[in-house]
Amino acid sequence: MYPVIHLPGKELSTYALCAVVGGLLAGTYVCLSAKKKGEDVDDTIIMMLLTALGVLFGSHMLYGIVTLPTAVLFFQKGLTISSFQDVLDLAMFLFGGGVFYGGLGGGALVAWLYTRKKNKNQALYADLLAPAIPLFHFFGRIGCFLGGCCYGVEAPIGFVYTQNPIEAANGVVRFPIQLVESAFNLLLFLVLYFLFSRGLLKGRLILVYLLSYAPARFIFEFFRGDTYRGFIGIFSTSQFISLLIVAGCVVFLVYQRMQKINRKPKISA
Repeated sequence: MYPVIHLPGKELSTYALCAVVGGLLAGTYVCLSAKKKGEDVDDTIIMMLLTALGVLFGSHMLYGIVTLPTAVLFFQKGLTISSFQDVLDLAMFLFGGGVFYGGLGGGALVAWLYTRKKNKNQALYADLLAPAIPLFHFFGRIGCFLGGCCYGVEAPIGFVYTQNPIEAANGVVRFPIQLVESAFNLLLFLVLYFLFSRGLLKGRLILVYLLSYAPARFIFEFFRGDTYRGFIGIFSTSQFISLLIVAGCVVFLVYQRMQKINRKPKISA
């Protein structure tokens, strides 16, 4: 649709702009919420900046893993590296994009390590971060729609790309799955914000997020028309990860339940 904004002497990526806006708003939300809970704002700002780096690193690394099989095919067909520019081009091909789940994992790992190092209340910070994730993702998917990535399947009703850098996406009506997922993320943010502001499900909001988003993402993937996101068997990479997330959450909840039962004092007859 509008992959770039033309400014005097330069072009600005609409996806990058949406991601920056989403990141700033999500970070601001976490810092303000942490302040209300009596947490050190400076520590929270540092954590969010480091978490942002973890998100960037994780998203690009998973994208590289997903696109690696395509790169191997190119080499099998005779692609050779003969200059440093070829190396840069290959690196851009492998790591030039991002995968949400990679960013989620990278950011979560950094936040966990930082809060553990600083002896923070990790359950509280998990609750603080839970609404911020879909808030950021809301803007990110709008950026995807404007930039032309993660486009939907061909459909009777939708949008027609004419300037998409990916030529295969142009000229046909495509279902706006990016906007559907964006709307879902906004709704999820509002639900999580309500739960957090009311003090409901303390220490479990990140589980609420994961058990809400992962099944929805599994369904959304069926409406994606891009094939470069990678597949593992019959499922896309993100569908496979969604299944693992749901399974992991269920195992964790069962484990917690068993621990709670085992801690109950036994009454002898």
